[in-house]
Amino acid sequence: MSSIGTGYDLSASQFSPDGRVFQVEYALKAVENSGTAIGIRGKDGVVLAVEKLVTSKLFEYGANKRVFNIDKHIGMCVAGLLADARAVVDIARDEAVNYRNQYRSPVPLKYLVDRVSAYVHAYTLYSAVRPFGVSIILSSYTPIDGPSMYSIDPSGVSYGYFGAAAGKAKQAAKTEIEKLKMSEMTCEQLVKDAAKIIYTVHDEVKDKAFELELSWVGECTNGVHQLVPKDVLEAAEKYAKESLEESDSEDEDM
Repeated sequence: MSSIGTGYDLSASQFSPDGRVFQVEYALKAVENSGTAIGIRGKDGVVLAVEKLVTSKLFEYGANKRVFNIDKHIGMCVAGLLADARAVVDIARDEAVNYRNQYRSPVPLKYLVDRVSAYVHAYTLYSAVRPFGVSIILSSYTPIDGPSMYSIDPSGVSYGYFGAAAGKAKQAAKTEIEKLKMSEMTCEQLVKDAAKIIYTVHDEVKDKAFELELSWVGECTNGVHQLVPKDVLEAAEKYAKESLEESDSEDEDM
């Protein structure tokens, strides 16, 4: 009975006999139904990329973004329920503002991650609330600490990463990221590879239309998190499409 959650999935505060919290597992399932989000940390910065699925041709281009600014030097991309993500974004921004007001300096990413992950974890402890159905990837760059990146999942667990992925093609994206020599690559190089990975893991059969969102923070942006310029985005998408066409033609030749 406990293996399928019957009777033990009514509250986030209840454990099943085999030590599982089903509400948290369901939140992870919600993330897996979302478009893929990845983050790649290079030698001079961090690049975030999101496969934003477009479910209707009537949607305005650029609506419902999944890449956010948290502070001047911190960016976030999300996979999962967008409404939940916006609630977490608001909390992260409040923490960043409070830190800046109190200490008169930008918030360190590790401190922000600890605060946000504690907040996310609190929503797995009480029966009156439900866990957030979102996984987030946070990126930052400072001249002293260099690039850094963390990921937080719906359980409130956070890890530091060189390459992170979330969403429906999480495992495939991780496999592609592991092929890169990230520590030797600049942000300009990582942008093209990030776009290529998103296009590679995109499932054209189930999800035909999507928008690629790219952002970066590093030396190339003077430590400011911002969306990738339009010309760079278009060049990255062109590179990704050409790479896919080359791999398809090689498969046909074989």
